[in-house]
Amino acid sequence: MGAMQTLTAVAHRGDPYRFRENTLDSLRSALDRGADAVEVDVRLTRDGVPVLLHDDTLRRLWEVDRPLGALSADELRGLTAGGVPTLAEALAATGDSRVMVDLCGPVGPRAVARILDVVRQCGAGERVYYSAGAEAMLAVRAADPAAEIALTWTTLAPPRPALLAAIRPRWLNYRFSLVNRELAARVHHDGLLLSVWTPDTRRSMSRLLDLGVDSITTNRVDVLHALRTAV
Repeated sequence: MGAMQTLTAVAHRGDPYRFRENTLDSLRSALDRGADAVEVDVRLTRDGVPVLLHDDTLRRLWEVDRPLGALSADELRGLTAGGVPTLAEALAATGDSRVMVDLCGPVGPRAVARILDVVRQCGAGERVYYSAGAEAMLAVRAADPAAEIALTWTTLAPPRPALLAAIRPRWLNYRFSLVNRELAARVHHDGLLLSVWTPDTRRSMSRLLDLGVDSITTNRVDVLHALRTAV
């Protein structure tokens, strides 16, 4: 029961089976349905405004075949009827809840600085943490020595000690299918927390709880919440 009590239930892009992903309605629904944290994907508009969008174009979600990087924040608002929230709007809508900011696309120092500026301006530094691969997380660490980082890692080979020393992550963030007992033990032995993404079946979630993972990011946070609260 210990793992279930300490598990962080993270809603992947909000509650995407009920509402369009990465929208304010989706985030609010996930929190209403038991999420401890919401994971959002952040990219920059042409004029440097951090907004919530996973893809580099609007085609899949909004049926507009335009790349985000070619649009200003105002143009984006017009094309989606305000449906793509800014990071500032998302932070306001999530109250005091934790927010995992996944840095999508090419993320250089300029983009990282803009995103961290918004988090700071919103007074959300204590509840926001950042996830992505090594390059983006090195940029976050350089910009903020105190940032909480979940380093996304996509192979069974462990991160090099020098990389861990440079990034100083709190979490290692793995695709759930890679995680076994040996990996979980190694991560915990190294003093890190283990985060996984994105199991959506009760069976997969139960296996991961048994392995003692510390955080599960899922598209079905209601299922995870029911599983961990079941007596």
